[in-house]
Amino acid sequence: MTGTLYGVGLGPGDPELVTVKAARLLGEAGVIAYHSARHGRSIARSVAAPYLREGQIEEALVYPVTTETTDHPGGYQGALDEFYAACAARLAAHLDAGRDVVVLCEGDPLFYGSYMHLHKRLAGRYPTEVVPGVTSISGAAAALGRPLVERDETLTVLPGTLPAEELAARIGAGPVAIMKLGRTFTKVRAALEEAGRLDEAWYVERATTGAQRLAPLRDVDPDSVPYFSLALLPSPVGAPLPLPEQPRHEGPGEVAVVGLGPAGRPWLTPEAQDALATADELVGYGPYLDRVPPNPRQKRHATDNRVEAERAEHALSLALAGARVAVVSSGDPGVFAMASAVLEAATQERFAGVPVRVVPGLTAAHAVAARVGAPLGHDYCVISLSDQLKPWEVVARRISAAAAADLVLAIYNPASKTRTWQVGVARDLLLEHRPGHTPVVVGRAVGTPQERIVVTTLGDLDPAEVDMRCLLIIGSSTTRVAGDVVFTPRRYPA
Repeated sequence: MTGTLYGVGLGPGDPELVTVKAARLLGEAGVIAYHSARHGRSIARSVAAPYLREGQIEEALVYPVTTETTDHPGGYQGALDEFYAACAARLAAHLDAGRDVVVLCEGDPLFYGSYMHLHKRLAGRYPTEVVPGVTSISGAAAALGRPLVERDETLTVLPGTLPAEELAARIGAGPVAIMKLGRTFTKVRAALEEAGRLDEAWYVERATTGAQRLAPLRDVDPDSVPYFSLALLPSPVGAPLPLPEQPRHEGPGEVAVVGLGPAGRPWLTPEAQDALATADELVGYGPYLDRVPPNPRQKRHATDNRVEAERAEHALSLALAGARVAVVSSGDPGVFAMASAVLEAATQERFAGVPVRVVPGLTAAHAVAARVGAPLGHDYCVISLSDQLKPWEVVARRISAAAAADLVLAIYNPASKTRTWQVGVARDLLLEHRPGHTPVVVGRAVGTPQERIVVTTLGDLDPAEVDMRCLLIIGSSTTRVAGDVVFTPRRYPA
């Protein structure tokens, strides 16, 4: 087993711009390799320092030459080729021994990075991964607070080591970044002047670091320019675009009745997320409203659970004044929730011009059913045991009819602090048509840390174990329990 070679980009200089993946690899690797000039100081090593650990093997790859002349038989390029070959051999020894090697690189490893010379020599022989980094160009644009390119513009990237005539010819009319300044600065400045773009050019030195320097390029002293600097001609920026004074709209706004699902963001649909994010005002029962993360841009109107009509009219009045209003409901707003209340209130003549849309959500019945399998796999009905808005006689008659029809029942609102007897009565009504071994699922607070799922039978159902946060699923004659799974077959017996 050989080690893996990692070319790790460290970004433009600020250690906080090191990616999460790069930081992890820096701490895990057995060998850390980095380039430096003969003085031994390494910018890459200093950026990586906060993420290194004691005991790592360090390989300092010290260039034999940088800008000075050399008496190597192959000249400057020959000296560097020999150096890279020797460095590759040193790292190969670690890789052959099974040690992972991270090669540090400022910016991005494959964007004018020294790492690529090792990559070309080793990548075909060992497992290799390149971890991209924030480039110096991106860091420079961020430091200036200017866009690099937008819409159909083209960014031209040039090395300052090109001949002056070629630089001037390639600068063109769009955004330009010129790398590797230092000793090339005077030539680059002359090329920008020849191209007629010197007044647009910015000088950026050591972007994102404590030694960062920004200046109009024409004002920079050539003798003060280090290698780690660049010239940038960013996308032009005009006057700031006007913003509306407040997020209101011409004429009425709208009311979106939004289903939050049974609990938690994973069960919130993208459409619901968008409706909540774009709203100016949020209206709803307090505990449901608390499930929406607060945003100081939005106004929140929490109300009691027993004032649905007033809540609906309040939401429509806000929309009539121009606001985007989200009325929140748990589960699906059309299932024993706010959609019908809002739509009924919207029939009043004074709200005739207010658009209302319903944003569906995952229902509690479907969430509980999914936790145990597929008890709603065949025909089923949904009944609320609450007698707050309808007489208990109607509830009882519907329970008996559903039981006689051999439908699976999903029972909402089975009990509350003030309603404690309905579950027992409903159970007894069901037992008139169903045997005591009929499967029953009791799902409580599904999707929350307090979630509890109990599979029992109709005969053993204990009303004392049921509260307002529960939903009951009562099986039909064909509902089956197989281990931890409850399901109702699609095929009904002849």
